[in-house]
Amino acid sequence: MPRPNWQLLPDPEAQERSFSIVSVDDHLTEPADVFVKRFPAKLRDYAPQVITTPDGSEAWLYRDRLYRDNGMSVVAGRPQSEWNLDPLNFSEMRRAAWDVHARVRDMDLDGIWASLCFPSGAWGFTGRVLSMNNDTEVGLAAIRAWNSWMLEEWHGAYPERFIPMQLPWLKDPKIAAEEIRRNAELGFTSVSFLESPHLLKLPPITNHQHWEPFFKACEETDTVISLHCGASGFVLQGSPGGGLNVQTSLFPAGAYCAAIDWVWAGIPALYPDLKIALSEGGIGWVPMAINRLDYVLEHSGSGGSPWTYDVTPSEALRRNFYFCMLDDPGTLDQRHMIGIDHILFETDYPHADSTWPRSQDLLRKRFADLPRHEAVMIAGGNAAKLFRHPLPQGSEWPSISLPG
Repeated sequence: MPRPNWQLLPDPEAQERSFSIVSVDDHLTEPADVFVKRFPAKLRDYAPQVITTPDGSEAWLYRDRLYRDNGMSVVAGRPQSEWNLDPLNFSEMRRAAWDVHARVRDMDLDGIWASLCFPSGAWGFTGRVLSMNNDTEVGLAAIRAWNSWMLEEWHGAYPERFIPMQLPWLKDPKIAAEEIRRNAELGFTSVSFLESPHLLKLPPITNHQHWEPFFKACEETDTVISLHCGASGFVLQGSPGGGLNVQTSLFPAGAYCAAIDWVWAGIPALYPDLKIALSEGGIGWVPMAINRLDYVLEHSGSGGSPWTYDVTPSEALRRNFYFCMLDDPGTLDQRHMIGIDHILFETDYPHADSTWPRSQDLLRKRFADLPRHEAVMIAGGNAAKLFRHPLPQGSEWPSISLPG
């Protein structure tokens, strides 16, 4: 099969900067050398590595299987007519997908001060493909290699520009807790996690005894749990043949389901200082969730398991959860009901949903009628406080150029 013959689009014009934007949901494509050089010597032959298949396409080889991200996950800089699910080679992506220096340059073009980056779809947004390995030694080596690379080379290249988020070890919460504590000392402030562990045949989050070590470690180290819709490998579907547009439109419903599930499971009530950030779900569903939790508690839920905690479900939702806005113009007038200090922003670079390269223009439009201090909080102030991440001094920050 011949490879695409289209050309990447030229660089967009740089945006005027009105806000110090902190995006809490972006993605990256792992460079080809992430794993091999970080694996212990005795395990190096088992490390994920990039190969070229007979049809000329590149893929990760891991556990004798091939893994790829699809082209809809790396659309930045590509003509919209060429957006499809076909996998892309590195040379066919905008360089910022996998090169940290180019990524910061693209952030500068869009006026994005800082970014939290989830892994590529090849590994799942929690690295579940790496973690759910029958060989614990190899799986742990893969997770630790990714985390080491994130801290040293991605975040480490521009510490002020990237929020360091780790991947968890999913198969043993005690080991996961040890990793959380060790990584917190190294500087990680967040961990990606599954919204629905039972979908991977792990104990559900209602199994408090099983997951307690992990949640305690996150709470004690102030490590924010970043829950990305679809991290468990399942996205709500419509009717057969409904198409990608149906699945994408249902993403906010995934956030609603996850939040409701976690609240009724008692996770925020049991761990009052735990912080949970929901990514790629928007904020439009949150007022409905608050209303519904209150109603169910007083009415239709009275015949179920008793709620014995010292906060109501809706109070737990508004206290422990943080909600990620992409573009929710119809909900901003409900921002105080949601909690003005619990609304974050994302650009979702380089996915098809991304606001890049017009994020600053979007926020100027959406926040035109908001008090300035509230707009600043949503654009980046809330995220900076939540993830303990510095904001630039003044309205400007240094730009960079690609090496060479």
